[in-house]
Amino acid sequence: MRPVSVSARAFPPPSAAIPEGTRDVLPPEWGQREALRARLSALFSVWGYRGVEVPALEFADPRHPQDERVFKLIDSGGQVLALRGEFTTAIGRLVRSQFAQGPFPLRLQYSGRLWLRALTSELGRLREFGQTGVELIGVSGARPDAELLQLAAAALAEVGVNAQLEVGYPGFVDAVLEDADLHGPARDELHSAVDRKSGADIDLLSRREGLPTAVTRTLHALTDLYGGPEVLNAAGALARGERAHAAVAHLREVTAVYGGPLLYDLGASRRYDYYTGLTFRAYAAGLNQPVLGGGRYALEGGRLSGAGFAIGLERLLRAAAPQLPPEPEVVLALDSAGAQAARAAGLHAELAWTDDLQELRAFCAARGIRRWARGAALFEPPEPGGAAPQPEVGL
Repeated sequence: MRPVSVSARAFPPPSAAIPEGTRDVLPPEWGQREALRARLSALFSVWGYRGVEVPALEFADPRHPQDERVFKLIDSGGQVLALRGEFTTAIGRLVRSQFAQGPFPLRLQYSGRLWLRALTSELGRLREFGQTGVELIGVSGARPDAELLQLAAAALAEVGVNAQLEVGYPGFVDAVLEDADLHGPARDELHSAVDRKSGADIDLLSRREGLPTAVTRTLHALTDLYGGPEVLNAAGALARGERAHAAVAHLREVTAVYGGPLLYDLGASRRYDYYTGLTFRAYAAGLNQPVLGGGRYALEGGRLSGAGFAIGLERLLRAAAPQLPPEPEVVLALDSAGAQAARAAGLHAELAWTDDLQELRAFCAARGIRRWARGAALFEPPEPGGAAPQPEVGL
């Protein structure tokens, strides 16, 4: 019997299957997704955001915000590496190494694939997915935050997606809890309960911790801070300390600079652990997951401020699909002149590889190609045994 090595037994034979949470992208979707990405990239460039590319492989780091969720592997030298699980940390590393001296503000855009081990509903059960986004580094305040909101709105409008921007400020909840003299594990649990808008858990934790009725009432009020501009007034009424007042004042200033309608979710507390200020998401009709999300964070141990947002390309495609233009018609060019003329006319042209009309007809039937081009003429393929093809229209 032929010997079989241990390593050969460890791997199944090649098959058409792919790992759960990954997917093949076929031509129509690929074309639409690339078109969306190109339109967004052009828009970001017009706004002054220059493109960068970061490696898919990174050094594994237990301090990375996605460290427990990323794929890890060991290279031939024994170094533990990780597949990129999010862009913000990678852009921060790039800024430290390539733009340490600025000039700031630094506006960057990126696009690429990300990988995570877990199948989460947040990502639509995908473990490999695409994002495109921007980062505004080295400047803070209401005007940069408003710029990102304006750019986010412009990006969605550029691709025809009608979505509502929803603004949060996780530090506001923390400030209110601090003002209520809540600390330690109980504060963490209440953060989560407020974020889940779980009144039952708030009551349970309040009883367990012996919180005063007024504090429990405030915690419930946090979960109701969702809606239009009136939410800022309600949040201002809950603010007691300097941090909470500053958060509400910042949101008012951002709103004034932004100059458009916003939704507010000031009960959002723990969805973005590494964000330090304003956060935002955008939801499109028919999707229960955001197509866009971002916020303000800190680099260099808090010494360098940054903010940005990322757009999930798979979700964006679903939201934008009804508005996407049809694909250009593909024709079969019988000669180079026909291909050139068809392309010049805005059509896509594939060159014929043979003079066998039967073979070409069969291919076009399978591909859905309706017309052929030769020289400056465009025509329907001749029927089997029929007359020679006659020009239908000139290109």
